[in-house]
Order: sequence, then structure tokens, then C-alpha cells
Amino acid sequence: MKMMGLTVLAIAEAVALRGGTIESPIQHVLVQMPLLALAGMVGVHELRIRQDWAIPFLLLALTTFLFWNLPRNVDWALTPAGELAKYTSLPLLLGLPLRLCWPWLGPILRGFLKANALSMLGVLGFLYIHAPIRICNSYLVSAQQDLGFAFLYLAAALACIWAIPVLFGHPRWLPDAAAGCKESGA
Repeated sequence: MKMMGLTVLAIAEAVALRGGTIESPIQHVLVQMPLLALAGMVGVHELRIRQDWAIPFLLLALTTFLFWNLPRNVDWALTPAGELAKYTSLPLLLGLPLRLCWPWLGPILRGFLKANALSMLGVLGFLYIHAPIRICNSYLVSAQQDLGFAFLYLAAALACIWAIPVLFGHPRWLPDAAAGCKESGA
């Protein structure tokens, strides 16, 4: 029941940020969209899938993630039709399948996905900072550059967080990567 409350809270917060997404791409891309994906992840916290469904679910989540990373689709998400698509696809096609397939992914695939996420954040940050034109037509060039720096800061923060278990052993406050596999019976 707590998880359903967290799901509703995440969706309510994403809806509350709706006005700010028009002004700030950081609120749109780095706050509202992850909140919607988090709502899908938390909503299916207790569900389990069979191991042979993990790769199709991962491909669905990655396709949805890549779709919403395109600047053209970020612009489209500010229209009524795009907003409806964003509010339905991010929880249902990104958060839900990613949460369901994650326990079945091995440590090498998880590491590959994390490394890919870091490199994608770095490339997007560089692109948004150094593009001579507006990539997202709904935002100013200065806001676009701020988003690029936010992408780089996020990449650096995630790299530090993900390096902690490698450098210092697994801390108690960080979830155990193998716990999901043990719970799923893998």
C-alpha cells in the first residue's frame, strides 16, 4: 500500500510541475520525466516476471527512453497530445518494464547499461552546451545550455555513486544489486 501511495505522489508531483516545464527544460527533462518513470517503477514493486520476458521488457524500456531523449520529442511533449503520450508512456513503457526486467539482468549487462547512460548524458550535455542553434525550439539557447550543464553534473554524480561499491565495498545504504536476483529466484 505504501508503494501505491508513492506512485500517486510521484504522478501528482509530475503534474504539479507541469507549469514549470514550459519555462525550464531542466524541470521538464531532469525532474518531471524521471518522476513519471519512477511512478511506473514504484507501482509494480511487488510484481515479478518470468526470466524469458526480461530482454523484451528491457528493449521496450530502452526504446521508450531513447524516444524521449530526442530534442524534437521533448518539444512535442509540451503540446496536449505529446503531454498525454508522455504521461502514459513514461510510467507504463519505461518505468514498469525497467523495474520488472532489472532483477533478471546480470551484473555485466547492468554495468553496460549504466556506462551507456553516463556516455549518453555526456554526449547530450556536450550537444546542448555547444550547439550554435536552438535544438529544442520551445526553450531559449541559455536554458538549453543550462540543461547541458545539468546533464554533465548528473553524469558526474551518477558516476561517483555507481563507483562507490567498486572502490569502497558495498555500503549498507545502497541497495544490493544481487538482491533482486535472489528475490526473483535467479
